[in-house]
Amino acid sequence: MVASVSRHNYPVAAMEKVVPVLEGSLADSLRHVETSHDARAGALSTSLNVARIRCIGDPDAGKLETWESWLLAMQVSSAVFAAALTDQESVTCKIRQEEQRLEATGPQFYLNAGTWIDAFYLALICRETARLDMLARVPESLLRDCGGVPDDYVYAWVETLRSFWLRRDDVGQHLVRAVDLTAPQHARVMDTETMSKLEYPPMMMFYRYLRNDAAGFNEALNDALRWHKEYWTADESRSGSTEGAVALAPLAIACLAKANGIPIEVQSGYLPSALLDFAWRGEFDA
Repeated sequence: MVASVSRHNYPVAAMEKVVPVLEGSLADSLRHVETSHDARAGALSTSLNVARIRCIGDPDAGKLETWESWLLAMQVSSAVFAAALTDQESVTCKIRQEEQRLEATGPQFYLNAGTWIDAFYLALICRETARLDMLARVPESLLRDCGGVPDDYVYAWVETLRSFWLRRDDVGQHLVRAVDLTAPQHARVMDTETMSKLEYPPMMMFYRYLRNDAAGFNEALNDALRWHKEYWTADESRSGSTEGAVALAPLAIACLAKANGIPIEVQSGYLPSALLDFAWRGEFDA
């Protein structure tokens, strides 16, 4: 039996009016992305925001422009890490079907562990193995050098995903540590509600995926989406936030599971079906 988690309501018409404004801001950032750190930071946040907002009016991500927005967010997030990783003066990256030559950067304020995790999720959603290969080579030291002091679970989760993609035998060790570090007594920055409802659930999904436990995976996915909804409907401020429109982490892990043979038996507006099914496969040279 297929489970269902409905998405909470958004003012669709109002959100659709925001998209052209954000697209204009994004276009301006992309014009300067080759050389400007501020432009790269702006493109990172705005491209993902546009992708989420498009899914408010297109919850299945069935429209071409919605898929293009997710593809662009993936391209931008991967490109900024490629520029940080290269040992050359610049690196050429495809962004919106154009070749952009990004100056090399090394560590920067916008290249933190949280940004890396989002980039990894976006590459999983877009099934971009070459970009996942590149992201997996980003060392933890670079992420730490970018400033900020997140809770320790963040770096343990980064190492879990890196080790998994690089086919190392210490994935389980890193995952156990990441889960343990989500316990309230280890939190310095993250509040308990955010940790338990947004950060912890994708780890349990990943655990079930590693065990090839289809029933357990779908149960964990259903839980993750229910908690996602609970979190983003807790008050008026959250319910209006576009960040809650798509459950990014559960979607990414579900895409990974589906690509590797685990049937997805949960439907939700937080889990756009065209992204989950990779419906636009072959339509673009990413």
